[in-house]
Amino acid sequence: MSFSARKPRHKTHAVKVGSVTMGGDAPVVVQSMTNTDTADVDATVRQIAELYEAGSEIVRMTVDRPEAAAAVPRIREKLLAQGLDVPLVGDFHYIGHVLLRDHPACAEALDKYRINPGNVGFGEKQDRNFSMMIETALRHDKPVRIGVNWGSLDQALLTRLMDENARSQAPKDVREVMHEAMVVSALQSAQRAEELGMAPEKIVISAKVSEVQDLIAVYRMLAQRCSYALHLGLTEAGMGDAGVIASTAGLAVLLQEGIGDTIRVSLTPEPGQPRTREVHVAQQILQALGLRAFTPSIIACPGCGRTTSTRFQELARDIAAFVREKTPEWRRRYPGFEQLQLAVMGCIVNGPGESKHADIGISLPGTGETPAAPVFIDGRKVTTLRGEDLAGQFRTIIEEYVAERWGQKDGG
Repeated sequence: MSFSARKPRHKTHAVKVGSVTMGGDAPVVVQSMTNTDTADVDATVRQIAELYEAGSEIVRMTVDRPEAAAAVPRIREKLLAQGLDVPLVGDFHYIGHVLLRDHPACAEALDKYRINPGNVGFGEKQDRNFSMMIETALRHDKPVRIGVNWGSLDQALLTRLMDENARSQAPKDVREVMHEAMVVSALQSAQRAEELGMAPEKIVISAKVSEVQDLIAVYRMLAQRCSYALHLGLTEAGMGDAGVIASTAGLAVLLQEGIGDTIRVSLTPEPGQPRTREVHVAQQILQALGLRAFTPSIIACPGCGRTTSTRFQELARDIAAFVREKTPEWRRRYPGFEQLQLAVMGCIVNGPGESKHADIGISLPGTGETPAAPVFIDGRKVTTLRGEDLAGQFRTIIEEYVAERWGQKDGG
């Protein structure tokens, strides 16, 4: 059975958001959003720092009232004082035009504005308010994300398209009309921004929905009809495995087709759990597709009747924890270490072969096998580990390999 290769990347304009570039030839960017009250400066700074340290390359926060707008410059200052130059996006709804006008320090401190054309006003007010936000972005030289949302779609536009569809000789399904309304809303707003003087290199488009098939349909339409940078994501993926699976199912299809320049996985956090899981899931999606490398990959045997011992499970868990612990240090000292591939296998059937395919692999003894664990490096068997401290010995091998392969060589 043959599998088709990933399609070439859909060509879009490159957009600079602070120190990060999305679109063009840049890698797909991971972003996230805070869930703190933005007016609570300390709590918001803490969460932004956590998300950034976890790997979020852009962080968005709600700016919904004057207190939040006034807090934004202070949030920026506190992050910079910690040495964190995090690209920040302001999420504006309903009164964004007023907040940006009345709080120029907020407008300047942000790296991008998110505008939802469905809730900036109605009738003449809609164009006036939208124009005010675009003009503020132009004045401060900031890009914008025009973010259409399934739950706050421009009702006047939707009604017009529904009426036109009803009069058509071959009417479309209602859901198809809604897809068209989302795409038209986004593209008309982007066109209006360009009429006001904004370059296409300053515009990002998103069209957020809740269902996977709707997500795929809408973004395929956008990719066919524009060259703006595209932000992918379900508007609310859900909690736990359901949210992870839904996000993966939708984003993977589009990314495989070369569609998408930045992604966010909108998970509902488990009670008491960190916000950072959405960042890790986004990274894992990109890494599984071969688009980015964020952390070393660890292949582990699933286990079967030949592996009644839990030793390989314990070793896989131990090595995964070891890699997580060492990642911050390795990121500083060993650029490129993210490409490392490890294999922890549990018996003689597939163990040696799988281990040879990894950079470093170990094949533990299965049920009834000799209590010895051959280790393979770059496809060659280099040693056999024995004894109770297999994990410690294997950790040493990994650390020495990383230092040797990715350590800074002395040019002299």
